[in-house]
Amino acid sequence: MLEISIGAEKIFEVAGFPVTNTLLTSWLVVAFFIIVSQLIVRKVQLIPAGIQNVSEFVVEGVLGLMGGVLGSRSIAEKYFPLIATIFLFIIISNWFGILPGFGSIGFHEMREGHEVFVPMFRSVASDLNVTMALAIVSVFSIQFSGIVAIGFAKHMHKYFTLKNPVQSAVGLLEFISEIAKMISFSFRLFGNVFAGEVLLIITGFLVPYFIPVPFLFLEIFVGFIQALVFAMLTVVFLGMAITEHGVEEEHH
Repeated sequence: MLEISIGAEKIFEVAGFPVTNTLLTSWLVVAFFIIVSQLIVRKVQLIPAGIQNVSEFVVEGVLGLMGGVLGSRSIAEKYFPLIATIFLFIIISNWFGILPGFGSIGFHEMREGHEVFVPMFRSVASDLNVTMALAIVSVFSIQFSGIVAIGFAKHMHKYFTLKNPVQSAVGLLEFISEIAKMISFSFRLFGNVFAGEVLLIITGFLVPYFIPVPFLFLEIFVGFIQALVFAMLTVVFLGMAITEHGVEEEHH
């Protein structure tokens, strides 16, 4: 029986803690990063080649995009670890979700009198809990960076001010928008990845040969775009957070 679950399925428990298929996939992604980083660190060369060349290309590309938004390379380098971690985790998680075995390797269990298939591995971003966690990390990191960059008082002044009713209302709306960012970030990523997962499952179930191939390439592209959008929106909001209102108005 083909059943599409909007929530992640539990695979097993560790000391009473449920381990879902999306959590299991996220562990694989983290293990992949650890292995690749160790390979790069152990074989660093003055003239890059192979995997080091690819990694340096990715680093320079991300720094270039960040520098264009934040205004300088020095600022981009300061916040590079946060943005690069978000970007790489999302894109590798999305691409892991279309590897052979993801969604097809699993076991059967009984649910409401019906036998259903439960995959061992599932795309990480198809779990709303994961995308919400990423959104919370992103927004809270933005706020923390803003406080560190311009000070707590000046940062809070963007949201709470008594200068005049108009600025007070605008500040309150900006504060509410910070909560809306978390919802927007999480549901945008979840919606696109989950829709792609459903599309691949249905096409693979109905026509298992040849037809799903174009959709696989489409998901590779969509996975990259979603990671890029999430990371670049974080950069844009980060740039706004670390800039004082007065300086920002002069710049505009």
